[in-house]
Amino acid sequence: MSDVPARARYEQFVELHRGPDTFIMPNAWDGPSALIFKEAGFKSIATSSAAFAATLGRLDGIHAISRDTHLDHAVLLTSVSGLPINGDFEDGYGETPDDVAATVDTAIARGLAGIGIEDTTGDPVDPIRHFDDAVRRIEAAAAAARGRIVLTGRTDNFLWGISDLDDTIRRLTAFAEAGADVLYAPNLPDTASISAVIEAVAPKPVNVLVSPQDTATLAELQTIGVRRISLGVDPYTHALGATQAAAAKLAAGDLTALASELHFGHIIDLIRA
Repeated sequence: MSDVPARARYEQFVELHRGPDTFIMPNAWDGPSALIFKEAGFKSIATSSAAFAATLGRLDGIHAISRDTHLDHAVLLTSVSGLPINGDFEDGYGETPDDVAATVDTAIARGLAGIGIEDTTGDPVDPIRHFDDAVRRIEAAAAAARGRIVLTGRTDNFLWGISDLDDTIRRLTAFAEAGADVLYAPNLPDTASISAVIEAVAPKPVNVLVSPQDTATLAELQTIGVRRISLGVDPYTHALGATQAAAAKLAAGDLTALASELHFGHIIDLIRA
């Protein structure tokens, strides 16, 4: 269990965003994955609502995970790692701006260092909230968050196949003006789009989602001004991919298929530390 005070974790997280270097914030899905990221030297960790939902056999983005369940998950990552944890909290778990503010208040009370609020609806048929509604929700979140938790305002246009850079920038600019500390639009198609977002919301920092298929390097992203990089579901799918490959070999009779350089005793040592 961590004995790092919540205020100290918040201040550490704020400082990471002040630079000058771009930092990588990997997304953990359980206690041991958080500890492995900590062991590797990462200074903060995020939850992934999609990865966490998958661990429970559920789907992301349709309100299949309750606010309290996700909070418990984020608190677990906090307690085992002692690192600042950024909660990937879908649409803020509430229909009204007041509901979103209540989620932020609860996240602060439970020791999170950061929280992300999306402009999603939970309805795949109509996935993105109307502009004014989305802005009001970020305004309410920012009023609750100010000076107590790092608030990321996020639009999921591109994640849902709405390839409208102008609307994406309009939303992120409004979220910045409403008080969001960090801005984020997952699945931007190229570095030119990322640069346009960074310029539009400057001087506030921008988070960029990076996948193994992306061609931009860390140095290139730092040069254009990216402050924070997250990885989404990719750490989780990487682990599952290794399991899938081993499972196929095991099913074919290879009893050595699960051999690994990582021994469970090391995980025990990480938990005990």
